[in-house]
Amino acid sequence: MVFFRSVSAISRLRSRAVQQSSLSNSVRWLHSSELDLKSQMQEIIPEQQDRLKKLKSEQGKVPVGNITVDMVLGGMRGMTGLLWETSLLDADEGIRFRGMSIPECQKILPSAESGEEPLPESLLWLLLTGKVPTKEQANALSTELAHRAAVPDYIYKAIDALPSTAHPMTQFASGVMALQVQSEFQKAYEQGDISKSKYWEPTFEDALNLIARVPVVASYVYRRMYKDGSIIPLDDSLDYGANFSHMLGFDSPQMKELMRLYVTIHSDHEGGNVSAHAGHLVGSALSDPYLSFAAALNGLAGPLHGLANQEVLLWIKLVVEECGESISKEQLKDYVWKTLNSGKVVPGYGHGVLRKTDPRYICQREFALKHLPDDPLFQLVSKLYEVVPPILTELGKVKNPWPNVDAHSGVLLNYYGLTEAS
Repeated sequence: MVFFRSVSAISRLRSRAVQQSSLSNSVRWLHSSELDLKSQMQEIIPEQQDRLKKLKSEQGKVPVGNITVDMVLGGMRGMTGLLWETSLLDADEGIRFRGMSIPECQKILPSAESGEEPLPESLLWLLLTGKVPTKEQANALSTELAHRAAVPDYIYKAIDALPSTAHPMTQFASGVMALQVQSEFQKAYEQGDISKSKYWEPTFEDALNLIARVPVVASYVYRRMYKDGSIIPLDDSLDYGANFSHMLGFDSPQMKELMRLYVTIHSDHEGGNVSAHAGHLVGSALSDPYLSFAAALNGLAGPLHGLANQEVLLWIKLVVEECGESISKEQLKDYVWKTLNSGKVVPGYGHGVLRKTDPRYICQREFALKHLPDDPLFQLVSKLYEVVPPILTELGKVKNPWPNVDAHSGVLLNYYGLTEAS
């Protein structure tokens, strides 16, 4: 995968300084009683606008790195290209959200009453504000997203115009493009009565509306393709991750808990991956969030990006089909070597930046050890964790022989009934 390293040197230094501090200093704690996210943003945005103006005026001519031919030929790999403050991907530490590691997020961010994993709403608040929300603030955001989640009938009709055999990402992106008709940013810009410093306000409305509605659209695409096409209405009593699971048709408490974790750890991944970079690039033209997100989805649909966990699940099932569920480690070693010697890769292993096991893999492994330790596919994933890294190290061509997030996620979803790889 071609990665664009997209965090400025200043942001990288700031984030590393945060990592070295104690956990209590790694985030700005909230003591405000204000529950409304937009009110918080109204306080923060002017501060950030002034900070960036000052940074540009005082440090605008400071170089942040050298560019080599390898970087250019490698798709801008390793270049410092743009500011991306919501997350940082460190080669050794893995992903950090506003300076917080995944274990720290699991410990500190508010969770559902019935669960332990962070609410995606709480991470959204953290990403937007740089602050850890209170439980009341996370719940208020959850309620607001549920109120924003109404999807007009023409969205379903736009999706239904496509063959049911169309790839789910094609149907999903089409549904997002249909939602764009309601863009608040486009209306405000066309009216011409909004200043540049206030662009963020209709963008915020679009972004929250989009975040609220994409689970509805995605679940409809899933049920149209694999179930009877019936719509399962949103449940106002459920949080964001649990509602997504519910609308897909999975109501077990553990699947709802898994979906909270799944959405949280996939919420942001620095600016360098294809989809994040594509969305940011399109947005830089003042395309509204719907247009930008649709572009991101089209990048995500590529086989070297979003289809990775699909490829992992299919490969694991192929191992079971050819060798059985009770395959020994020695047999598994032979199978891995056979895969590599045929010119193929072991899907789910390696990463463009990471040089250690992906923390997103680890937290999914911990979830599986707690909830499904005896699942045959999980046990196979565990054996691969022991077998594959030494083989890839011996091969000598792989900079990172460790598993990434996609090596695990498909098996978890499969266990709870979401078995359709695509």
